[in-house]
Amino acid sequence: MTVALIAGTGGLPPHIAGSLMVQGRVPIICEMRGFPSKIKGEFTRIPFRIETLGSFLKTLTSLGVTQVCMAGAVQRPDIDPSAIDPETAPLVPRLMAEMAKGDDGTLREIITVFEEHGFTILGAHQIAPDLMPMTGVHTKASPPDLTAALDAARIALADMARADQGQAMLLRDGGVIAREDARGTAAMLQDFCDPVETDSIVDELFGVFGEAIGGIADWLSGQDYTRAPGANAVLFKAPKPNQNMLADMPLIGPDTAMKAAEAGLSGIVISSGGVMVLDLPQVVAILDAQGMFLWVHR
Repeated sequence: MTVALIAGTGGLPPHIAGSLMVQGRVPIICEMRGFPSKIKGEFTRIPFRIETLGSFLKTLTSLGVTQVCMAGAVQRPDIDPSAIDPETAPLVPRLMAEMAKGDDGTLREIITVFEEHGFTILGAHQIAPDLMPMTGVHTKASPPDLTAALDAARIALADMARADQGQAMLLRDGGVIAREDARGTAAMLQDFCDPVETDSIVDELFGVFGEAIGGIADWLSGQDYTRAPGANAVLFKAPKPNQNMLADMPLIGPDTAMKAAEAGLSGIVISSGGVMVLDLPQVVAILDAQGMFLWVHR
């Protein structure tokens, strides 16, 4: 069965493409205009845009595609009405109605359209089950008692679901001190970064895992995270109630871990079975080097 990988930005699409190749399945790479993926190599590549979605679906059918995986980040594009083709015009009222409600509704409607055209949607975690970490603490450091904070997080997630925005938040002192907005998790963490110059952290990281994380030394050079305004806070990430897990499962990775360290956080909590982790060994190495924890919470 031929798989089309609708690839956005970030490290997830290359991982999914690699997993498919290991399985002997060469994906067709589809990239929306303005959001090129980091996938390298010789693949059949199909650029597309929302204004010609109907024609794009017909192209996939003609190529024998039966399964579709959506992976990576994209932002809602600006729609050019003059570029809408006849194949897409009948879909416009449906898509516009959902776009007015929010991103979750839009994504669900797009998935429905794909399914109506005979495609099966595969979740990234179904193709690459290694992205789903086991429940428990994965780091040397363990989390403190977060019972009150997690109760507050669940209430906040329900509120974020109603607003159709965000999957992550920062917890401290039993409450929520920040919520992810449309800018994403990295931007929320950046708001709490306040680096102070020092070389000690670079030496520590090299002593722990040397060259295992490559360019992280440049990123860390001259920074001290212990005095950042996010000190002692915890990053919590989980799917919102009723979130579509096939095309929008939350994800963390090495970039998240580095940004959490820069913000001075004490650790990361994610929900078991609800959040993917890209390159778990590297994430753990980064957090261990900073005395931070990673807890996959049931």
